[in-house]
Amino acid sequence: MKKTLVIGALLAALAVPATAALKEGDAAPDFKAQASLAGKAFSYSLKDALRKGPVVVYFYPSAYTNGCNLQAHTFAENMDRFNAAGATVVGVSLDSIGRLNEFSADPEFCAGKLPVASDADGRIAKSFDIAVREARSGAKDTRGKDIDHGFSERTTFVIRPDGRIAATVAGLQPVANVDKALEVVQTLAGRAR
Repeated sequence: MKKTLVIGALLAALAVPATAALKEGDAAPDFKAQASLAGKAFSYSLKDALRKGPVVVYFYPSAYTNGCNLQAHTFAENMDRFNAAGATVVGVSLDSIGRLNEFSADPEFCAGKLPVASDADGRIAKSFDIAVREARSGAKDTRGKDIDHGFSERTTFVIRPDGRIAATVAGLQPVANVDKALEVVQTLAGRAR
C-alpha cells in the first residue's frame, strides 16, 4: 500500500509542468513569426507591434478546435474594444501558416479581424514558459481534418509598450480569458490618461 502511494505521488509530480508561464513584471521575449490576417500571410514582429501600444499575445492549442474557435470568435467580436483601449492582439499556436490562413479569414472565428501567428516548432511558446505537448495520433479538428502538430497551453499575456508583462491570464475558459485580457488593457488605458 505504501509503495503504491509513493508511486502515485511520483507520477503526480511528474505530470506537473516543470516551468510556469512568465509573470507580471517579467520581460516578454521578443519574437518574429509568420502570421496571417484575413487569409494573407505576413511577417509579424512583437517589437514593431509594441511601438503602437500594449499587445495581447494569446497562446492557444489549435485552430479549428472547440475552445480555440470560441476564443478567436470572442476576440474578433471585441477587437473594437481592444483597439479603443490602444491595444493590438495576436494569437499564437503551433498550427502551420496554411491552416492559419484559413482560420484567420474564417467569418465564424477570426473573421479577418485579428492576426494569428505560426509557432510550428513551439519555440515562441517555450520562450514564454508555456507548456507544449506533442501531437496526438488520430486527433481531428472540428472540420474532421487531422491535426498534425503539437499543442501549447491556453495562456494570454498582456504586454506593456515597455516590453514588460502587465498580466498573465491562465486557467480560465476561452471567453473568460478574453474578458480578463480586455479588463487589463482597459485598466492600462485608464492609467495612461
